[in-house]
Amino acid sequence: MGSIKFLGTAGARFVMISQLRSSGGIWFSIGKTEIVVDPGPNTLLRAVKGKPKLNPEKLSAIFLSHRHIDHSCEINLMIEAMTDGGFKKRGIVFAPGDCLNFDPVILLYCRDFVEKIEIIEEGKKFLLNDIEIEIPVKHNHGVETYGFKLKTKDTKISYIPDTAFFPQLIDSYKDSDILIINTVLYEKKENVLHLCLSEAEEIIKNIKPKKAILTHFGMTMIKNKIWEKKDEISERVKTEVIIANDGMNFEF
Repeated sequence: MGSIKFLGTAGARFVMISQLRSSGGIWFSIGKTEIVVDPGPNTLLRAVKGKPKLNPEKLSAIFLSHRHIDHSCEINLMIEAMTDGGFKKRGIVFAPGDCLNFDPVILLYCRDFVEKIEIIEEGKKFLLNDIEIEIPVKHNHGVETYGFKLKTKDTKISYIPDTAFFPQLIDSYKDSDILIINTVLYEKKENVLHLCLSEAEEIIKNIKPKKAILTHFGMTMIKNKIWEKKDEISERVKTEVIIANDGMNFEF
């Protein structure tokens, strides 16, 4: 048993800036393993003020898909929270190399607070307690960006963060039981490196997960009230599709 808590479902800069939706990332609880993914604005607040309250000191790891500010701006704060202000050396940070090198988003002073920083790259696999984390493919998003496949004893959970569509996405995230897709756009926009709804639907139709969850919505998804279209999307893709909302807790 496990759960996935959506601390925020805002996608891209305008929904984040206006805070029409929160932008606090995703919190995975799988057995004794706690992982927070893409800690953008208000991650800590949403964690400690939510119901039930989430305790950052119990985190096993922080996963950062890429350096853009709506995904990364509380990475250092969450490192401090995970390590009791740096007094308890613990936890692992998974992040692309460009988050650590020139113009780093993970600050030098707090890197020693954690047990390890793992550089994520296409094809790498890591073991976190009894969970395997696979980095299947590099995304097309302008900066170094990666999703993951979490493999537990009973379930395979995939997270497709920001990216333009390319066919390899489908093969890379196949065999997923639960598929989480950042879907920023209602309709495709040329030269915008984000998935639109029809592209997310194509991914779901080809992968055929047991459940698919759409999140990280841009302004056009909000204006078109995507939450009201759940049933018709599910019918088109022949899979149960869940439209995430702020604070939603999904149990599996």
